[in-house]
Amino acid sequence: MRGVQTDEPVTILTVAREAGVSKTTASDALRGSGRVSEATRAAVAQVAERLGYVPNGSARHLRRASTGTIGLHVPEVLTRSSYYMSFVFGAVERAARHDYDVTLITSGQRRPRPPRVDGLVLGDPLGGDPVVESLMGTGLPTVSCERFPGDRQADGVVWSEHAEMLTRLLGHLRSSGAARPALIVAGDESDWAANLHQGYLGWCTGQGVAPLVRRVSFDATGDEVRAAARDLLRSSPLDALVCAPAGAATEVAPLLRESGGDVLLASCVDSAATRLADPPITAIDLRPREAGESCAELLFELLAGAAPAGTERLHPIELAVRASTRRDGI
Repeated sequence: MRGVQTDEPVTILTVAREAGVSKTTASDALRGSGRVSEATRAAVAQVAERLGYVPNGSARHLRRASTGTIGLHVPEVLTRSSYYMSFVFGAVERAARHDYDVTLITSGQRRPRPPRVDGLVLGDPLGGDPVVESLMGTGLPTVSCERFPGDRQADGVVWSEHAEMLTRLLGHLRSSGAARPALIVAGDESDWAANLHQGYLGWCTGQGVAPLVRRVSFDATGDEVRAAARDLLRSSPLDALVCAPAGAATEVAPLLRESGGDVLLASCVDSAATRLADPPITAIDLRPREAGESCAELLFELLAGAAPAGTERLHPIELAVRASTRRDGI
């Protein structure tokens, strides 16, 4: 490596020369994109830090005729949902690696013009939401987390096998002695909720069990969830309850204790609250931070032409079995 002249401005070319790589490789290494080995990425980053290199993000976005910003739409339950907070953080962190900012868009924001962004990430887009419909019609490159249950489809989709994971959860409940599991779930305006509902009905059919379902709104309050749980407890004998909405399981846990019955409890959304409950609640870990990262990364691939429209990515989720669904150490 040759020395850098003290009066020479430090550019990406300077970093590339000092690191002994091409300009493209140096740029990809610092942006966290492209096919660059971790060793090369680390070496380039070390050289950039030593030289005091600061990327000119504004100039780069101007050369690409871009805004340097992506839009992120999430349902308005954001402020009381740890899932969506984690999803947002994941998307923001991935955007930062590409030197992009993020504009948050909610369904309460009706605007006369399209947002000034290069592309959009839609977290759980709800069918019938006029803001989502409007965003889908802007012509901007769009990635959705789960499919949009409407006439349009996003250019890219990050999705998970929710029905299959719920079937696995129900099988665990069965092995723990539960023969009559009930489900509290939102309506089919959410692809996630629709998949959970269909998975539950399919499992009941396979087991020869009559379904016990109560539907609630997607942004159900604690009062609405508790009312649904009380109705289930009054109407039919049940030995397990699966709560789909985020936070619902912790809302109904006191009710189950008061009822005096030995009802197993599980959640379709994991959180700190389910992990710290007494007893800890079995839950499906949707890995929201990683989901946000995956959605943003797919959007950047679409913007760069590295992924074709219609690309779908499977986002793995996990089942965390805890004490709330165990009997006699099972």
